[in-house]
Amino acid sequence: MATLVDEWRRCGVRDVVICPGSRSTPVALAFTRREDIDVFVRIDERSAGFFALGRALATRRPVAIVVTSGTAAAELHAAVAEADAAGVALVVVTADRPPELHGVGAPQTIDQRALYGSMVRAFEEPGVARLEAALSWRPLARRLFEGARGVAGRPGPVHLNAAFVEPLLAEPLTLPATRPVVAESSTPRDAAALDVRDRRVLAVVGAGTAPEVVRTMHELRWAVVGDATVSGSLAYADPLLRHDRIWEELRPDVVVRVGGVPASKFLAQRLRTFDGDILALDVATRPVADPDAVVSRRLPGLPCETEPRHHGDERYVELWRGASTALDEQLTHWWGDDLDEVQVARIVVHSANTHGVALMVGSSMPVRDVEWWSATRQGPVYANRGANGIDGVVSTFLGVAQGTSAIGLVGDITMLHDVSALVEDPGTATHAVLVVSDNHGGGIFSFLDQSREVRADRFELLFGTPRPHDLVQVARGFGHHGERVTSASRLRSAIELGLERTGLSVVVAEVPSRDVNVARHNELNERVAQWWASR
Repeated sequence: MATLVDEWRRCGVRDVVICPGSRSTPVALAFTRREDIDVFVRIDERSAGFFALGRALATRRPVAIVVTSGTAAAELHAAVAEADAAGVALVVVTADRPPELHGVGAPQTIDQRALYGSMVRAFEEPGVARLEAALSWRPLARRLFEGARGVAGRPGPVHLNAAFVEPLLAEPLTLPATRPVVAESSTPRDAAALDVRDRRVLAVVGAGTAPEVVRTMHELRWAVVGDATVSGSLAYADPLLRHDRIWEELRPDVVVRVGGVPASKFLAQRLRTFDGDILALDVATRPVADPDAVVSRRLPGLPCETEPRHHGDERYVELWRGASTALDEQLTHWWGDDLDEVQVARIVVHSANTHGVALMVGSSMPVRDVEWWSATRQGPVYANRGANGIDGVVSTFLGVAQGTSAIGLVGDITMLHDVSALVEDPGTATHAVLVVSDNHGGGIFSFLDQSREVRADRFELLFGTPRPHDLVQVARGFGHHGERVTSASRLRSAIELGLERTGLSVVVAEVPSRDVNVARHNELNERVAQWWASR
């Protein structure tokens, strides 16, 4: 294992997350012997997997995670699924018992071969280490690293199932000789067939899109709208495009799709009925998502900003920018000091922009309110938008925040779902503020047909799922700062103080009921239509 760890360090691994266990002792010791690798120990494997995912998102480098054999390896499955769908590089190392201990009732033994199926970019099971196979160890480590980084395809998780025999403690021998490490690949720039000269180009950009891709699109004179994770895109696409009159004025000639799909169903509906070209550019860490089969042509690479044929109509960009800016100015007048879920999202984004810190957004309503109703995100924004689940969001946030400053926004059910993340102390180098919109249940279901067609008591039982826990006391019970706020001014102040405080601060924002939240969203959308008509 010392050889594999040495090769991974040479390739670029800087972080490893280790979960305690006996069978994984050789791997854990090999990593901790290295002073040039940051080691994070987490006791819950499920939480650890998402923490590693957060580190990989923030550092944009493959992160290793080590667990022992048995159900510990199975606990990583959710994080592997998210990393696969989101294109996040993880090097998953599961310890295993040797073949002779399988099928004989040995404890902590399950079938770990290809445990994660097709979700991993590469799977290796070299068997118990033999000295005569030493020359194969560096190539093995390199194959796994390059698979995680996406040298021959998309980035994502890889899996090494490593069997160990007792004794599990030993000193490493002389390591095999090194070989040159493959150079970093660059973004392909070969979309030569594209010709959008002076046309109205709308780029619909989703998760997995790097900031430099968005900047290139701006230089190409394309109007760029995106999901919550996209920095630098034009804001308020969803409330603008909900209305036919606004859509007619902002209708593009060509649509370009990159990365995942935004959360807006209305934007998706506009694309389904769009009668022009919809082009897909494969330049993100994940393929262009096309669940509605609207893409007419796929092009590899990113257009060149110096090629006139790739430049769109600047007047169209200004039209979009003017609409976005004008609505942003209008929205600031539609709230007082009272809190609602949209106001919470707007304050959180504003705080992240003002302080220049990363933002982690939870699934369900937070990611939608950030995408639909917040200003343009100026810094890095993260969300588990691969599989789109609420699992592990707090752990991912703490992985993103580790050693720096960051703000997270989640709902109360998402926090409770990942409450084991609070077991860990982020340390004095971390300034993490987790804002929780507490509407006492699963708010997104109130927007769905279930809320109208299922009897009220049954809806609350199966979908609303309110829980009686005091989230402030939950946070304090794990040793973190916790406070409840009921006004916009107090929320702003709590975020400010939390970013100054070391460790984790949990700020619970008390918001109106889920039914009131639905009514508030409807009211805002009606106001947008009235505002546009009166311009």
